[in-house]
Amino acid sequence: MKKIFFTSCLLKLTTSSAQYFTKVENNPISSTPGDSRSVNWVDVNGDGFIDCFISNGPRGGQNNSLFLNHNKGNFMAVVSDSIVNDHNPSDGATFADVDNDGDLDAFVVNWYNINNLFYLNDGNGNFKKVTAGALVNDRGYSETAAFGDFDKDGYVDLYVTNSEGRKNNLLYKNDQKGGFQKITSGELVTDTCYSRCANWCDIDNDGDLDLFVTNENKQNENLYRNDGNGNFTKLTEGSLLNDGGNTTSASWADIDNDGDLDVFLTNDGGYNSLFKNTGNFNFTKVMTDTVATTPAHSFSSAWSDIDNDGDVDLVVTNSFSGKSRLVNYLYLNNGDGSFKRNTTDVVARDTAWSYGCAFGDYDNDGFEDLAIATCRFGKTDDVDLLYRNNGNKNHWITITLKTKNNRSVIGAKVYVKAEINKKTVWQIREVSSQNGYCSQNDMRIHFGLGKATSVEEIKVIWPLGLTQLFKNVKLDTFINFIEGKD
Repeated sequence: MKKIFFTSCLLKLTTSSAQYFTKVENNPISSTPGDSRSVNWVDVNGDGFIDCFISNGPRGGQNNSLFLNHNKGNFMAVVSDSIVNDHNPSDGATFADVDNDGDLDAFVVNWYNINNLFYLNDGNGNFKKVTAGALVNDRGYSETAAFGDFDKDGYVDLYVTNSEGRKNNLLYKNDQKGGFQKITSGELVTDTCYSRCANWCDIDNDGDLDLFVTNENKQNENLYRNDGNGNFTKLTEGSLLNDGGNTTSASWADIDNDGDLDVFLTNDGGYNSLFKNTGNFNFTKVMTDTVATTPAHSFSSAWSDIDNDGDVDLVVTNSFSGKSRLVNYLYLNNGDGSFKRNTTDVVARDTAWSYGCAFGDYDNDGFEDLAIATCRFGKTDDVDLLYRNNGNKNHWITITLKTKNNRSVIGAKVYVKAEINKKTVWQIREVSSQNGYCSQNDMRIHFGLGKATSVEEIKVIWPLGLTQLFKNVKLDTFINFIEGKD
């Protein structure tokens, strides 16, 4: 694989002490022009440093980009691998270990009725394009895709959304041999909606992955409850499923540290929405918080504890209000699941036509950084946005899970118990291959711990159901947990 080397600027630029991020401009990620859509922080070569994949999708086609992280943010652009030489109109992307060989493979969707793209990783970050099989022979208008092991056989399956043409979405079951079988029956694949985003997540905490799909054109969202053994029931009742708008993205996280996943929906025109999970697929719509009362032309969003204070914060991207470039939104969690909008940080002041966004700790300093794709239809000369987290004195822990089945551990849940601000807090994270529209966060599991003096306990629920408890874990460290081992 031929590569071009660059050195990133890791020096802090002139910012006030109140700035959470520094904009990084002398970097291939933020200086390579393109019509960008998806941001995926993924360690493709297994060296312990996350790399960055960005898709590009103008009508006439454009190569996608892969930037290898050469030690703490010194990125190099890959130029000759098949994954960056397809020249298609690509949109979303998702990475997972489809054949359980220990590396992340890639699936990239295309629009304009062009077949999607599937690549197998050789373990060193080199990708081989797959040219036969169901995944690469379904022409459509695909928006994004998400891997998830819906039948708990230890191999990830794949769901693909479509927003034009036949409009039915696609479900593929992993054949456990590196290939996939197309599923042709059931509402997951027969519903015809203007679908944008798909998330596999365990909404009711019963140990299997449910499927949530967002829809545009004032259509209600779709929620399919996993009943086990590959069976699903479509749910239609409740505020979350009867609030149709022009919904582009969904991002799930436990915003109030109560042990279940809440959801934020972006809207292209009107207002975004926040729904709190009250259990058993019931949700309460938040009506007065700033995240739901700011007019928006939003396309994606991502959660992360950006200040490591023990609760998740939110970034929302905006685009396409006439010819105007829009600011993106940064919301800081008040600690109780309510939010305050920050308008002074560089992330909230830059203007662009922004699309996908994702968080990842690319310099391994314990604070999550941010990349945002920019997309100006018909143009290929915009550059993407990269922000390095300035950090602070709060504590943190980052966890990598290792197992022999579903080796990208999608669907695993991690709970961390610590005393933060004189209160005992349980935080939860769930590993996902799609954290919002055109968004895949660093798959390592990151927790901010504020001024905690210790981690009291960590509980891991592995994808196939095994639960393990770990104690005496150090603060401010990267740690690996292996399924079945203490």
